[in-house]
Amino acid sequence: MAGSSQSQTPLNRLKGVGPRVAEKLARLDIHCIEDLLFHLPLRYEDRTRVVPIGSLRAGDSAVVQGEVQLTEIKYGRKRMLLCHLSDGTGRLLLRFFHFNAQQKESLARGVSLRCYGEARKGAHSLEMVHPEYRRVDPDAELNAVEESLTPIYPTTEGLHQLTLRALTEQALQLLRENKLALSELLPESILAQNQFPQLAQALEYIHRPPPDAPVQALQDREHIMQTRLAFEELLAYTCSMRQLRSLTAEHEAISLPASDRLKPALLAGLPFSLTAAQQRVIQEIEHDLQQGHPMQRLVQGDVGSGKTLVAVCALLSAIEAGYQAVMMAPTEILAEQHFKNISQWLTPMGIHICWLSGKLPAAERRTAITAIENGEAQVIVGTHALFQEQVTFHHLALVVIDEQHRFGVHQRLALREKGVKAGKYPHQLIMTATPIPRTLTMTVYADLDCSVIDELPPGRKPVETVVIPDSRRADVVHRVKVACDQGRQVYWVCSLIEESEVLQCQAAEDTAQSLAAALPQVRVGLVHGRLKPEQKEQTMQQFKQHKLDLLVATTVIEVGVDVPNASLMIIENAERFGLAQLHQLRGRVGRGTQDSACVLMYHGGLSENARARLAAMRETNDGFVIARKDLELRGPGEILGTRQTGMLQLRIADLVKHQDLLPRLQRWTDELVLSQPQRVTQLINRWVGHNQRFAQV
Repeated sequence: MAGSSQSQTPLNRLKGVGPRVAEKLARLDIHCIEDLLFHLPLRYEDRTRVVPIGSLRAGDSAVVQGEVQLTEIKYGRKRMLLCHLSDGTGRLLLRFFHFNAQQKESLARGVSLRCYGEARKGAHSLEMVHPEYRRVDPDAELNAVEESLTPIYPTTEGLHQLTLRALTEQALQLLRENKLALSELLPESILAQNQFPQLAQALEYIHRPPPDAPVQALQDREHIMQTRLAFEELLAYTCSMRQLRSLTAEHEAISLPASDRLKPALLAGLPFSLTAAQQRVIQEIEHDLQQGHPMQRLVQGDVGSGKTLVAVCALLSAIEAGYQAVMMAPTEILAEQHFKNISQWLTPMGIHICWLSGKLPAAERRTAITAIENGEAQVIVGTHALFQEQVTFHHLALVVIDEQHRFGVHQRLALREKGVKAGKYPHQLIMTATPIPRTLTMTVYADLDCSVIDELPPGRKPVETVVIPDSRRADVVHRVKVACDQGRQVYWVCSLIEESEVLQCQAAEDTAQSLAAALPQVRVGLVHGRLKPEQKEQTMQQFKQHKLDLLVATTVIEVGVDVPNASLMIIENAERFGLAQLHQLRGRVGRGTQDSACVLMYHGGLSENARARLAAMRETNDGFVIARKDLELRGPGEILGTRQTGMLQLRIADLVKHQDLLPRLQRWTDELVLSQPQRVTQLINRWVGHNQRFAQV
């Protein structure tokens, strides 16, 4: 919560705030008037002038004023109210899908209206769909409009923009009259060096930009007033991460020596040797595990770089010292894949591996929980079922979390807390195949040490990627036939139908049937999310054993499936997938010795964003380059999975737009933490507040 570091002025000092409004504001983390000033606009609308209808272009959002020429109800698939407006310079159609009889009456011919909305291309003229409008006196001053750009705030159900604007206006008035004790927390030296304005001036401007404010710069969050607040917010964030790091360093952990018996035995039995990058990262992990405080290390490695093996070497340090280790993955299919690989490597060495997932039958589940509690289970692999209440560890020394950004912060916190025994915390190793650009890592994961496996095993060939329209589907089907005739195997990934798993599975079933009909000599298998686990498993095994040539699948094969003979992948409706997901899918081929290809099939015209994504896939196989592009196109929220984390919900800073601030921030963070701890606490309370403890995972 924003204002908790300084005096808090109660919300009920504002007109219009009773218990019900206060409750809604609390949902937005607004608990005092100071908080309200840090609840910043998402965007702005320009209602400061009336625009002639004739000058409107499609895509413009504007205020127009004109006279109603005709209002009619049109009946079709949907009943619509159409209102024709003209101001002498042009005509505009107002279209309403939701309306009542009184509304039709109020929009009678001859009435003067002032409307605000987005102009769109219509059949005969520009249109506005459900614009805001009010009747006006035709002789009234055209200039009686808003005095500043209209801010649009993040809101919650039942709290109108007008309410937020009215409350913010009162808060700003108190600020102007010096009735709020809002302290300037950026040192004078930072303000002077960066030519930043004072806090009160920046808040006033951002909440109520003047009519001549550069709208585009504000929409893009590039105005100096926004940059100044973004700097303060990012500074608060990096300081909080630095604090967490020192907090974690104060915790105690069991010191685990490097495995000198089990690890050499494992590596000697492998049909390949470790890459230099894997060896380097294993050394970094072993060094951390030997310390008396918990390891907090993030390992990034591209698809197929051998992260699992690195994690297993870490597990062996815990096992050899007589403790338990856990490996947790976000999906059943990925967790199962880890369970199989780890069992294959470690069971012959006499290590007891236990599987725990939400779908285990009750009897097997009880057996697993008992084995975990009495210490018989040395390595436990599973999904989020691992941190359910009934699960008690005998003595957990290491937690490995794969694809960590797919877990909610509370879940990771819960697993770490479970491992605390006699005041000692387990070590944490976090892995991701979604490479994260360095600027982001420095900021978002400032509480973690980072390792990068930046080398693929020898023999991994880059995958040739082609982008073609689905009008050439027949050519693609022929390409599948040729590959299968040559004894190779093929994945066909079905379109992502976001709203419905049922529709997605239906699409996969239809595709499998049509391909089986078109390619009678080809053995076709099908995998999707609604199949029973054993059916999925059986089909995957048949594909691995080459009893199937072509596997039609939904995105369940995104992670963890390894079939070296599969050298061709077709992704249908590729424009609907995110870059990271396309890269993960493509990583399923190119695991053998032959040349591999990935065909991205798209439907219809491509948006600019989709075109950029597909072009990036065609141009590079490097996960880090792709991650940088993904960051530019989608922003950090998606890449880091902050949707579920409750962490890093930045109010004004944007890690892409403000990345040039990040190197400067590091220096100021160091300086403040050392010389002004009091100010650091105030900054964290103002911007990060209750989210801080989440980051302790």
